[in-house]
Amino acid sequence: MKLQFLQPNKEIENYLYWVLRSPQYREYCAGRAMGSAVVAMSREDFLSYEVPPFTSFRSNTVDLLEEIEKRERLLRETNATLEAIARTLFKSWFVDFDPVRAKQEGRAPEGMDEATAALFPDGFEESEQRLVPRGWRARSLDSFADYLNGLALQKFPAEGEDEYLPVIKIAQLRAGNTQNADRASTKLKAEYVVRDGDVLFSWSGSLEVELWCGGEGALNQHLFKVTSSEVPKWFYYLATRHHLPEFREIAAHKATTMGHIQRKHLTEAKIAVPSPEVLTRLTEFVAPLIELRIENAVRIRSLGELRDSLLPRLISGQLRLSEVEALVA
Repeated sequence: MKLQFLQPNKEIENYLYWVLRSPQYREYCAGRAMGSAVVAMSREDFLSYEVPPFTSFRSNTVDLLEEIEKRERLLRETNATLEAIARTLFKSWFVDFDPVRAKQEGRAPEGMDEATAALFPDGFEESEQRLVPRGWRARSLDSFADYLNGLALQKFPAEGEDEYLPVIKIAQLRAGNTQNADRASTKLKAEYVVRDGDVLFSWSGSLEVELWCGGEGALNQHLFKVTSSEVPKWFYYLATRHHLPEFREIAAHKATTMGHIQRKHLTEAKIAVPSPEVLTRLTEFVAPLIELRIENAVRIRSLGELRDSLLPRLISGQLRLSEVEALVA
Protein backbone atom coordinates (compact mmCIF):
# COMPACT_ATOMS: atom_id res chain seq x y z
CA MET A 1 0.00 0.00 0.00
CA LYS A 2 1.18 3.54 -0.76
CA LEU A 3 1.92 5.95 2.08
CA GLN A 4 -0.94 8.26 1.10
CA PHE A 5 -3.54 5.53 1.66
CA LEU A 6 -2.40 4.38 5.12
CA GLN A 7 -4.62 5.01 8.15
CA PRO A 8 -2.16 5.71 10.97
CA ASN A 9 -2.46 4.43 14.51
CA LYS A 10 0.29 3.96 17.10
CA GLU A 11 1.34 0.56 15.72
CA ILE A 12 1.32 1.80 12.13
CA GLU A 13 3.24 4.95 13.12
CA ASN A 14 5.98 2.83 14.73
CA TYR A 15 6.04 0.58 11.68
CA LEU A 16 6.37 3.57 9.32
CA TYR A 17 9.17 5.01 11.44
CA TRP A 18 11.25 1.89 10.79
CA VAL A 19 10.18 1.55 7.16
CA LEU A 20 11.43 5.08 6.52
CA ARG A 21 14.78 4.17 8.14
CA SER A 22 15.23 1.07 5.96
CA PRO A 23 17.92 0.85 3.26
CA GLN A 24 15.20 0.08 0.71
CA TYR A 25 13.54 3.43 1.42
CA ARG A 26 16.88 5.27 1.30
CA GLU A 27 17.55 3.69 -2.09
CA TYR A 28 14.08 4.74 -3.26
CA CYS A 29 14.80 8.35 -2.17
CA ALA A 30 18.22 8.38 -3.86
CA GLY A 31 16.64 7.36 -7.16
CA ARG A 32 14.14 10.22 -7.01
CA ALA A 33 16.19 13.00 -5.47
CA MET A 34 16.13 16.34 -7.26
CA GLY A 35 18.35 19.40 -7.06
CA SER A 36 22.08 19.96 -6.69
CA ALA A 37 22.70 22.49 -3.92
CA VAL A 38 19.70 21.31 -1.88
CA VAL A 39 18.68 17.72 -2.57
CA ALA A 40 14.96 17.03 -2.08
CA MET A 41 12.16 14.68 -3.11
CA SER A 42 8.71 15.67 -4.28
CA ARG A 43 5.66 15.16 -2.06
CA GLU A 44 4.13 12.99 -4.74
CA ASP A 45 7.14 10.67 -4.82
CA PHE A 46 7.14 10.45 -1.03
CA LEU A 47 3.45 9.53 -0.85
CA SER A 48 3.83 7.05 -3.70
CA TYR A 49 6.27 4.80 -1.83
CA GLU A 50 4.90 1.25 -1.64
CA VAL A 51 4.81 0.13 2.00
CA PRO A 52 4.77 -3.65 2.55
CA PRO A 53 1.69 -4.96 4.41
CA PHE A 54 1.78 -4.71 8.19
CA THR A 55 1.78 -8.40 9.17
CA SER A 56 2.25 -10.17 12.51
CA PHE A 57 5.82 -10.96 11.43
CA ARG A 58 6.54 -7.30 10.78
CA SER A 59 4.84 -6.34 14.04
CA ASN A 60 7.22 -8.65 15.93
CA THR A 61 10.19 -7.26 14.03
CA VAL A 62 9.13 -3.72 14.94
CA ASP A 63 8.88 -4.78 18.60
CA LEU A 64 12.45 -6.05 18.42
CA LEU A 65 13.70 -2.87 16.73
CA GLU A 66 11.95 -0.77 19.39
CA GLU A 67 13.58 -2.86 22.13
CA ILE A 68 17.01 -2.46 20.52
CA GLU A 69 16.58 1.31 20.32
CA LYS A 70 15.41 1.43 23.95
CA ARG A 71 18.48 -0.51 25.11
CA GLU A 72 20.79 1.70 23.06
CA ARG A 73 19.23 4.80 24.60
CA LEU A 74 19.59 3.46 28.15
CA LEU A 75 23.23 2.50 27.56
CA ARG A 76 23.99 5.97 26.16
CA GLU A 77 22.35 7.61 29.17
CA THR A 78 24.34 5.34 31.49
CA ASN A 79 27.56 6.21 29.68
CA ALA A 80 26.84 9.92 29.93
CA THR A 81 26.42 9.49 33.69
CA LEU A 82 29.61 7.41 34.02
CA GLU A 83 31.57 10.01 32.05
CA ALA A 84 30.18 12.86 34.15
CA ILE A 85 31.08 11.08 37.41
CA ALA A 86 34.62 10.31 36.21
CA ARG A 87 35.22 13.90 35.08
CA THR A 88 33.81 15.30 38.33
CA LEU A 89 36.07 13.11 40.45
CA PHE A 90 39.10 13.97 38.32
CA LYS A 91 38.45 17.71 38.54
CA SER A 92 37.81 17.54 42.29
CA TRP A 93 40.95 15.50 43.03
CA PHE A 94 43.52 16.71 40.49
CA VAL A 95 42.42 20.24 39.55
CA ASP A 96 40.49 21.78 42.44
CA PHE A 97 42.18 19.59 45.11
CA ASP A 98 38.99 19.55 47.19
CA PRO A 99 40.11 16.77 49.58
CA VAL A 100 43.42 18.54 50.27
CA ARG A 101 41.72 21.90 50.91
CA ALA A 102 39.24 20.24 53.26
CA LYS A 103 42.00 18.58 55.29
CA GLN A 104 44.00 21.83 55.32
CA GLU A 105 40.97 23.53 56.88
CA GLY A 106 40.51 20.74 59.39
CA ARG A 107 37.41 19.29 57.69
CA ALA A 108 36.75 15.73 56.55
CA PRO A 109 36.63 15.53 52.73
CA GLU A 110 33.01 15.21 51.56
CA GLY A 111 31.76 11.86 50.28
CA MET A 112 34.99 10.07 51.14
CA ASP A 113 35.77 7.41 53.74
CA GLU A 114 38.68 7.77 56.12
CA ALA A 115 40.97 5.37 54.23
CA THR A 116 40.51 7.25 50.96
CA ALA A 117 40.90 10.64 52.62
CA ALA A 118 44.23 9.44 54.06
CA LEU A 119 45.60 9.20 50.50
CA PHE A 120 45.52 12.99 50.19
CA PRO A 121 47.97 15.34 51.96
CA ASP A 122 46.77 18.20 54.16
CA GLY A 123 48.72 21.01 52.51
CA PHE A 124 50.41 22.35 49.37
CA GLU A 125 53.88 22.99 48.02
CA GLU A 126 55.25 24.62 44.89
CA SER A 127 56.04 22.54 41.81
CA GLU A 128 56.81 23.98 38.36
CA GLN A 129 55.84 27.50 39.56
CA ARG A 130 52.42 26.34 40.81
CA LEU A 131 50.95 25.02 44.04
CA VAL A 132 50.14 21.31 44.11
CA PRO A 133 49.32 18.92 46.97
CA ARG A 134 52.36 18.15 49.10
CA GLY A 135 54.35 15.27 47.60
CA TRP A 136 52.68 15.60 44.18
CA ARG A 137 54.30 17.01 41.01
CA ALA A 138 53.01 19.31 38.28
CA ARG A 139 53.82 17.40 35.10
CA SER A 140 53.34 17.92 31.36
CA LEU A 141 50.90 15.65 29.55
CA ASP A 142 53.66 14.34 27.30
CA SER A 143 55.92 13.56 30.26
CA PHE A 144 53.74 10.66 31.43
CA ALA A 145 51.84 9.73 28.24
CA ASP A 146 52.87 8.99 24.65
CA TYR A 147 50.99 10.83 21.88
CA LEU A 148 51.54 8.79 18.72
CA ASN A 149 50.60 10.62 15.51
CA GLY A 150 48.94 8.54 12.79
CA LEU A 151 50.20 7.75 9.31
CA ALA A 152 49.46 9.13 5.85
CA LEU A 153 47.55 5.95 5.10
CA GLN A 154 47.15 6.55 1.38
CA LYS A 155 50.74 5.28 1.29
CA PHE A 156 49.61 1.96 2.80
CA PRO A 157 46.87 0.62 0.50
CA ALA A 158 44.75 -2.40 1.39
CA GLU A 159 45.91 -5.81 0.23
CA GLY A 160 42.52 -6.64 -1.28
CA GLU A 161 38.75 -6.35 -1.08
CA ASP A 162 38.56 -8.69 1.90
CA GLU A 163 41.87 -7.88 3.56
CA TYR A 164 42.04 -4.38 4.96
CA LEU A 165 41.74 -2.13 8.01
CA PRO A 166 39.21 0.70 7.95
CA VAL A 167 40.93 4.07 8.18
CA ILE A 168 40.03 6.06 11.29
CA LYS A 169 40.03 9.75 10.44
CA ILE A 170 38.48 12.69 12.29
CA ALA A 171 35.09 11.96 10.67
CA GLN A 172 35.15 8.39 11.98
CA LEU A 173 36.24 9.54 15.42
CA ARG A 174 33.31 11.94 15.64
CA ALA A 175 30.83 9.36 14.35
CA GLY A 176 32.23 6.60 16.57
CA ASN A 177 32.23 4.06 13.72
CA THR A 178 34.03 3.18 10.48
CA GLN A 179 31.09 3.25 8.09
CA ASN A 180 32.17 4.36 4.60
CA ALA A 181 35.79 4.61 5.78
CA ASP A 182 38.77 4.36 3.46
CA ARG A 183 40.80 1.15 3.54
CA ALA A 184 44.41 0.57 4.53
CA SER A 185 46.86 -2.30 4.78
CA THR A 186 46.55 -4.87 7.54
CA LYS A 187 50.36 -5.03 7.74
CA LEU A 188 50.85 -1.81 9.69
CA LYS A 189 53.04 -1.76 12.78
CA ALA A 190 50.99 -2.79 15.80
CA GLU A 191 51.13 0.64 17.41
CA TYR A 192 49.22 2.13 14.44
CA VAL A 193 46.32 -0.33 14.80
CA VAL A 194 43.43 1.06 16.86
CA ARG A 195 41.27 -1.21 19.02
CA ASP A 196 38.26 -0.80 21.27
CA GLY A 197 39.11 1.19 24.39
CA ASP A 198 42.03 3.12 22.87
CA VAL A 199 42.22 6.84 23.64
CA LEU A 200 42.23 8.93 20.44
CA PHE A 201 42.86 12.67 20.23
CA SER A 202 42.26 14.61 17.01
CA TRP A 203 44.70 17.49 17.25
CA SER A 204 43.75 19.19 13.98
CA GLY A 205 40.49 20.51 12.56
CA SER A 206 37.78 19.33 14.93
CA LEU A 207 39.59 18.69 18.22
CA GLU A 208 38.13 15.73 20.12
CA VAL A 209 39.33 13.32 22.81
CA GLU A 210 37.44 10.03 22.78
CA LEU A 211 37.53 6.46 24.00
CA TRP A 212 37.33 4.66 20.67
CA CYS A 213 34.79 1.81 20.57
CA GLY A 214 34.16 1.50 16.85
CA GLY A 215 36.12 -1.69 16.21
CA GLU A 216 39.60 -2.35 14.85
CA GLY A 217 41.03 0.22 12.44
CA ALA A 218 44.11 2.07 11.23
CA LEU A 219 45.34 5.32 12.82
CA ASN A 220 45.32 8.17 10.30
CA GLN A 221 47.42 11.31 10.45
CA HIS A 222 46.01 14.23 12.48
CA LEU A 223 45.04 11.75 15.20
CA PHE A 224 47.06 10.86 18.28
CA LYS A 225 46.72 7.45 19.88
CA VAL A 226 47.44 8.12 23.55
CA THR A 227 49.09 5.45 25.70
CA SER A 228 51.25 5.29 28.81
CA SER A 229 53.46 2.83 30.60
CA GLU A 230 53.49 5.05 33.70
CA VAL A 231 49.92 6.05 34.53
CA PRO A 232 46.58 4.22 34.04
CA LYS A 233 44.30 4.83 31.07
CA TRP A 234 41.67 6.67 33.07
CA PHE A 235 44.26 9.21 34.22
CA TYR A 236 45.78 10.10 30.84
CA TYR A 237 42.35 10.08 29.19
CA LEU A 238 40.79 12.46 31.74
CA ALA A 239 43.94 14.60 31.94
CA THR A 240 43.96 15.10 28.16
CA ARG A 241 40.20 15.63 28.14
CA HIS A 242 40.55 18.26 30.89
CA HIS A 243 42.84 20.36 28.67
CA LEU A 244 40.66 20.01 25.56
CA PRO A 245 38.88 23.41 25.94
CA GLU A 246 42.21 25.28 26.01
CA PHE A 247 43.52 23.20 23.08
CA ARG A 248 40.41 24.18 21.11
CA GLU A 249 41.00 27.81 22.01
CA ILE A 250 44.59 27.59 20.73
CA ALA A 251 43.45 25.94 17.49
CA ALA A 252 40.72 28.55 16.96
CA HIS A 253 43.34 31.31 16.88
CA LYS A 254 45.58 29.63 14.32
CA ALA A 255 45.82 31.73 11.15
CA THR A 256 45.14 28.74 8.90
CA THR A 257 42.10 27.09 7.34
CA MET A 258 42.48 24.11 9.69
CA GLY A 259 43.25 25.03 13.28
CA HIS A 260 45.52 22.69 15.22
CA ILE A 261 47.79 22.38 18.20
CA GLN A 262 51.49 21.54 18.28
CA ARG A 263 53.44 19.17 20.48
CA LYS A 264 54.74 22.10 22.51
CA HIS A 265 51.17 22.63 23.71
CA LEU A 266 51.17 19.12 25.20
CA THR A 267 54.34 20.09 27.06
CA GLU A 268 52.80 23.32 28.30
CA ALA A 269 49.63 21.56 29.51
CA LYS A 270 50.27 20.37 33.06
CA ILE A 271 48.40 18.35 35.64
CA ALA A 272 49.17 17.44 39.25
CA VAL A 273 50.32 13.83 39.49
CA PRO A 274 50.44 11.98 42.84
CA SER A 275 52.82 9.17 43.75
CA PRO A 276 52.37 5.82 41.95
CA GLU A 277 51.07 4.29 45.19
CA VAL A 278 48.31 6.90 45.54
CA LEU A 279 47.44 6.66 41.84
CA THR A 280 47.13 2.89 42.13
CA ARG A 281 44.72 3.23 45.07
CA LEU A 282 42.61 5.88 43.31
CA THR A 283 42.43 3.62 40.24
CA GLU A 284 40.10 1.37 42.24
CA PHE A 285 37.49 4.16 42.17
CA VAL A 286 37.80 5.58 38.66
CA ALA A 287 38.96 2.72 36.42
CA PRO A 288 35.68 0.73 36.77
CA LEU A 289 33.74 3.78 35.53
CA ILE A 290 35.86 3.99 32.38
CA GLU A 291 35.90 0.23 31.81
CA LEU A 292 32.11 -0.01 32.09
CA ARG A 293 31.74 2.94 29.72
CA ILE A 294 33.84 1.09 27.13
CA GLU A 295 31.90 -2.15 27.61
CA ASN A 296 28.61 -0.31 27.18
CA ALA A 297 29.82 1.45 24.04
CA VAL A 298 30.79 -1.91 22.51
CA ARG A 299 27.32 -3.23 23.42
CA ILE A 300 25.76 -0.21 21.70
CA ARG A 301 27.76 -1.01 18.57
CA SER A 302 26.61 -4.65 18.64
CA LEU A 303 22.99 -3.57 19.06
CA GLY A 304 23.37 -1.17 16.15
CA GLU A 305 24.76 -3.94 13.96
CA LEU A 306 21.79 -6.15 14.90
CA ARG A 307 19.36 -3.33 14.12
CA ASP A 308 21.00 -2.65 10.75
CA SER A 309 20.83 -6.34 9.85
CA LEU A 310 17.11 -6.48 10.73
CA LEU A 311 15.98 -3.34 8.90
CA PRO A 312 16.28 -4.72 5.33
CA ARG A 313 14.43 -7.87 6.39
CA LEU A 314 11.62 -5.83 7.90
CA ILE A 315 10.73 -4.82 4.33
CA SER A 316 11.66 -8.01 2.49
CA GLY A 317 10.16 -10.37 5.07
CA GLN A 318 13.20 -12.64 4.73
CA LEU A 319 13.26 -13.70 8.36
CA ARG A 320 11.37 -16.50 10.05
CA LEU A 321 8.97 -15.55 12.80
CA SER A 322 10.75 -18.02 15.09
CA GLU A 323 14.02 -16.15 14.50
CA VAL A 324 12.41 -12.84 15.43
CA GLU A 325 10.95 -14.35 18.60
CA ALA A 326 14.34 -15.81 19.55
CA LEU A 327 15.99 -12.40 19.09
CA VAL A 328 13.28 -10.71 21.15
CA ALA A 329 13.90 -13.26 23.93
